[in-house]
Amino acid sequence: MSANSRVIRGRIVSFTDDPATAGLSGRHYLDDGAVLVRDGRIEAVGEARDILAGAPKGATIDDHSGLLVAPGFIDAHIHYPQTQVIGSYGAQLLDWLHNYTFVEEQKFADPGHCARIAEFFLDELIRCGTTTAMVYCTVHPQSVDAFFAASERRGARMIAGKTMMDRDAPEALRDTAQRGYDESKALIERWGGRKRLDYAVTPRFAVTSTQAQLEAAGALAREFPAAYVQTHLDENHAEIELVARLFPAARSYLDVYDRAGLLGPRSVFGHCIHLKEAEVTAMAATRSVAAFCPTSNLFLGSGLFDQARLVRTGVRVALATDVGGGTSYSMLRTAAEGYKVLQINRQSWPAAEAFYQMTLGNARALSLDDRIGSIEAGKEADLVVLDSRATPAMAHRMETAKGDLDAELFALITMGDDRAVRQTYVEGQPAKF
Repeated sequence: MSANSRVIRGRIVSFTDDPATAGLSGRHYLDDGAVLVRDGRIEAVGEARDILAGAPKGATIDDHSGLLVAPGFIDAHIHYPQTQVIGSYGAQLLDWLHNYTFVEEQKFADPGHCARIAEFFLDELIRCGTTTAMVYCTVHPQSVDAFFAASERRGARMIAGKTMMDRDAPEALRDTAQRGYDESKALIERWGGRKRLDYAVTPRFAVTSTQAQLEAAGALAREFPAAYVQTHLDENHAEIELVARLFPAARSYLDVYDRAGLLGPRSVFGHCIHLKEAEVTAMAATRSVAAFCPTSNLFLGSGLFDQARLVRTGVRVALATDVGGGTSYSMLRTAAEGYKVLQINRQSWPAAEAFYQMTLGNARALSLDDRIGSIEAGKEADLVVLDSRATPAMAHRMETAKGDLDAELFALITMGDDRAVRQTYVEGQPAKF
């Protein structure tokens, strides 16, 4: 039994509720705490002296005293085929897709390329402390197989799906409504719900899917209610105008998806920057999720996310890197840009709320909060160890923090990146990166 037991000691910080509404009662902090992990799950969390005294004989002890131990970060919207187009210069959304993304995604016809990129991508997530992500693959089924196989070997909890595109893309990246349905169904049956893997029905966006394909995606969502849905919505003005021309009968961009049966509590819509009031109302009513992607929204010049408007109306919100339009795999860097976007919109976003969003908040948005997102007994042991003094500039800043946890968390967000990640644990095991 002890061979599968591990004690992870450090300054434990986790959330049991949204600090925006619960205040300090939503945050759990132990200055000298420890987590007892057995067989991939958290068995106990508490003061270090108590956990160490009750640990099984021979348990592995990982002493991170002085460092923060937090739940693993969760990324709600990211593209694994775009690792080699991140940072490509000078385009807005539609040009960027055609000039860079679609060129790169054609390489995923090669299973060997899929496998190599999947490994690199997962290495980067782990290196940045991200233990769960909602991931876009390419139109090629082998891209999904490679990603899920690599995730399964690592024991990672991941959500992913084959992109469905039957128009307005290179021929090598197009399927058909029927083939998209058939290939997605086969992938759901092969991977959906297997170990820590979940499938997302993935019509890329309304521009690249006909009405017939969107309806096929809706049919999959009804046939497999445990599956997720992921797509893009109201990111860019030119995109929105194109969707209106392609679907003249629809009342709005979101209405295109609604008519196909794609809204619901397991549906995550990337961006959601330029929503009409009726769209906000519909998202709230269906409990659909808006993914806030600050670095890509800024990089592609798409616009500023209005989080307060959505939250006020009851829309569920998640935070996401959106690599490769997004410019960093790090959720810390993403939160930093999110803070700035909200500042421009005259909206406050304290560090505790940002950390909540990267962890339990995103777990709730993905309906995974019974499994991940907080450090609680019974949950899966995905953890990240953070060093708020990881760089000389951060250490210099922390000299004046004087034990203020909120100041430390804010410094981690505004100054931190992958260098602040000392260790990532997946199912209680230290992951290599």
